Amino acid sequence: MTADLFGTPEPVREEPRVWSVSELTRAVRSTLEEQYGVVWVEGEVSNFRRQPSGHQYFTLKDAQSQVPCVWFARAGLRLKQISLADGMQVQVRGALTVYEARGQYQLNVQLVQAGGAGLLQAKFEALKRKLEAEGLFAPERKRALPKFPATIGIVTSPTGAALRDVVNILARRAPWVRLIIHPVRVQGEGASREIAAAVTDMNRLAESGAIPLDVILVARGGGSAEDLWEFNEEIVARAIADSGIPVVSAVGHEVDFTIADFVADLRAPTPSAAAELIVPDATELLARLVRLRSQLQRTPLTVVAGERRRLEFLARTALFREPGKRVSEAAQRVDLAGESLQRAFRARLDEWKQHLKALGASVRQHRPDQLLALRHVRNESLRQRLIDRTRQAVKERRASLDRIRQVLNLLAPEGMLARGYSMTTGADGKIISSVNDVAPQTRIVTRLKDGAIRSIVE
Repeated sequence: MTADLFGTPEPVREEPRVWSVSELTRAVRSTLEEQYGVVWVEGEVSNFRRQPSGHQYFTLKDAQSQVPCVWFARAGLRLKQISLADGMQVQVRGALTVYEARGQYQLNVQLVQAGGAGLLQAKFEALKRKLEAEGLFAPERKRALPKFPATIGIVTSPTGAALRDVVNILARRAPWVRLIIHPVRVQGEGASREIAAAVTDMNRLAESGAIPLDVILVARGGGSAEDLWEFNEEIVARAIADSGIPVVSAVGHEVDFTIADFVADLRAPTPSAAAELIVPDATELLARLVRLRSQLQRTPLTVVAGERRRLEFLARTALFREPGKRVSEAAQRVDLAGESLQRAFRARLDEWKQHLKALGASVRQHRPDQLLALRHVRNESLRQRLIDRTRQAVKERRASLDRIRQVLNLLAPEGMLARGYSMTTGADGKIISSVNDVAPQTRIVTRLKDGAIRSIVE
């Protein structure tokens, strides 16, 4: 403690603590982990990415905030994981912590489950994949609607606006159409069973012959995803797929898609649009019939007038005025053409005869039999010369071999011995050609023409 000019002691000032970044981050991490620990958080998945290691990174967000999340592969080994994707609404359980390297807080995920609309979307996608794998959405199984249906079955709520719109449009466009309405609930638990049963009942009525239905319309007005959910149930999809009558699905607004839309033979964006797609417009049909009747009335008159003008033209031609003369001229042209053809044929025949005579003369002049005889004599001469040449060559080769044999006999050791020469070898059989090849007491063998002499060198 110090004192000022008046002797008043001054308090001691403590120096502020200076934290390192790592110390501060570690302290914040400890506080978060101790204060919150494991928490449940609900939000929308965004910026999802999966690493080759199996770790999953994503951001959980709502309208105001977001929190980074890490789902390590080891955290879900014993759990039945769900497949994450951007836009899913999920509930996440995890430990709140701080990633010190970046100084940001994050949630280390331990468990993920679908939440709210995300659960419905997950169920929707799962059933869609299942039915698509079975081929229920295949374009080749879709049937074309009849152009002029006489009876239409409608499966919908009897009190909904969708039914009123469909009935009004059908009455205006096709007043001849007969409507069979099967009232059902279109929302709430159990509505899907009523819808499926209605489609099945209408098929049974048609099969029995009680009501000859041409098309079945399954319809409902707009609503939330939860309101339209009954049309995403598998029982409804199976009933539509098993229907022997073409089915049109018109559920919700243009942006709404249900499983029933994918299975049906035709999907209409709204119930009103479905009514316009199923039947033709009577006003347009009537106008078309009027045009066709007018065309049918005009066409025969036009054809008759054209044929009359053609006959009048032909009547004015020379063919009708002088038929006998035309026939005579044609017959004369035929006769002249026949005579010309006969003359050309005879001239051509004479040319062929002259050509054959020239060929015969050429054959007789060359006498093929004499040519063959000459060729035979020449071949025989050549054959004899070939034989003589071969024999002479063999004889010359034999004489040459005899001379070589005589030379070899003269040069052979036996021949040299017969002429008085000798050949000395050591005990090992090697020929001794120099006195330097032997030493005293060496045993040698001297061969002569009539025997061998063994001796020892002194």
